[in-house]
Amino acid sequence: MDLTNILVVAGKPDLNEMVSQTKGGAVVKNLVTGQKFPVFKNDRISSLGEIRLFTDSGERPLEEVMQAIYKHLEGKPTAFEPKKAEGKELFGLLEQVLPDYDRERVHASDAKKLFSWYNVLLTAGKITLDEEAQEETKE
Repeated sequence: MDLTNILVVAGKPDLNEMVSQTKGGAVVKNLVTGQKFPVFKNDRISSLGEIRLFTDSGERPLEEVMQAIYKHLEGKPTAFEPKKAEGKELFGLLEQVLPDYDRERVHASDAKKLFSWYNVLLTAGKITLDEEAQEETKE
C-alpha cells in the first residue's frame, strides 16, 4: 500500500488522490465524490505517506497503522461513525490495533481522523496488505 499520492488539502473535505501534476500545483480527485479539482502550491497539502502516529517507542508510519487496522477489522469498516464517536470508543479500538500508542500525544481528534481516513481509503479500495502481512495471514 502506497499512500504518497493520497493527499489532505486544508479546507477541503475528505481525502484526495493526485491525478496529475501541473506547473503551479496538481489536479486531485476526491476519493468520496470522485470530483476532480486543481490545488495550487500555496494550498496547505499533506501526503498521507508523510504522516506518522506517535507511539511510546517513537513514531509509526500511517501505512503501517492502516494495515494494522485493516488486519484487526478483517477488511471491514469501523463499526461506528468516527466523526460522531466518543473518545472511549475511538481509543478502545486504537488500543486494540496499536497498544503502544502515546496516550499523551494522540488526541481524540487524531483518532477521529485516523478512523475516518481508514473508512474512506477502504471504500476507495486503497488499502491493501503488504507482502509481510499477507504471508502472516496465510500462516
